[in-house]
Amino acid sequence: MLNVMLWRAALLILLAALLWGFIVLGRRFVERQRRAALAAPALVTGLQGGSGASNPPVRILLFSSAECQQCHRLQKPALRQVQAARGDLVRVIEVDAPTEPHLTARYRVLTLPTTVVLDGQGKAQAVNYGFAPAGRLLAQIDDVLAQQQIERAAPLA
Repeated sequence: MLNVMLWRAALLILLAALLWGFIVLGRRFVERQRRAALAAPALVTGLQGGSGASNPPVRILLFSSAECQQCHRLQKPALRQVQAARGDLVRVIEVDAPTEPHLTARYRVLTLPTTVVLDGQGKAQAVNYGFAPAGRLLAQIDDVLAQQQIERAAPLA
């Protein structure tokens, strides 16, 4: 009886260790993908989305698809909140992931929805895999805007 309990305990510990290992490896994989997406060259053409001729200081790419329920029920309302809060400072550009494989590869899209926050020059500043609440997006936008103010205020050497 004690022998059986020890085997079960050992098996349970082994399974827990394997699960922990898979979780750690998965997180590392996602973080490598995020770093690669942030290192992508600036996207300066082909993303007009929205109205107006001038580029806003921040653009958000929303990668979604027609079948993505989380995109339509959660992410789009959150992005409407962001747009209402920051107005003309932000432009949201919807990207149909299945029909834009070059963009999904460029930003290492792993799941839908994915949002990519771009600065005014088209450089990725944040990547969110899965649903990103309005609060997180607003914080990321504010970080980009603050960085742009610092860059404008810095004297040229």
